Amino acid sequence: MIVDRYRKLLRWQWRHNTIATDLVRIFLGVALLVRGVLFLLDPIRLSVLVEEPGLGWFVHYVTWAHIFGGALLAAGLFTRIAALIQLPILVGAVALVHLREGLLSPTQSLELATLVLFLLCVLLVFGPGRFSLDYYFWGRNIEPGPPVEKGGSPAPAVG
Repeated sequence: MIVDRYRKLLRWQWRHNTIATDLVRIFLGVALLVRGVLFLLDPIRLSVLVEEPGLGWFVHYVTWAHIFGGALLAAGLFTRIAALIQLPILVGAVALVHLREGLLSPTQSLELATLVLFLLCVLLVFGPGRFSLDYYFWGRNIEPGPPVEKGGSPAPAVG
């Protein structure tokens, strides 16, 4: 029963994905990847944002999560996991760093970080889209169509 509901949810999701989901996913992945590379090349920039002593591990987590998570998002591979890995970083960026600046600051960092957080949540719910490695490897098995019984043949029509 739960599996059937989950399959129905997945079928609904695939029917409602559009190219826009793919474009947003690719852009967001590339942007996070670039951000991670910039943090790797200039770790002091990220350290200044964190400001708390003893959070050196967090600087490394943010850098590598952005690099690997951004690459996975751009490719559309393990999309929901890649988005989930980014969520603590963005929640921290919004709540602990940029909220102090407030809205309408010259850098608009709060608005941008909130937008990225929102888009990651959208990808977490709606998934990668059809132009992704997730769809290539696994998506075709949940395409909308007649339900398939355990034996592999379509279920008989009701009514």
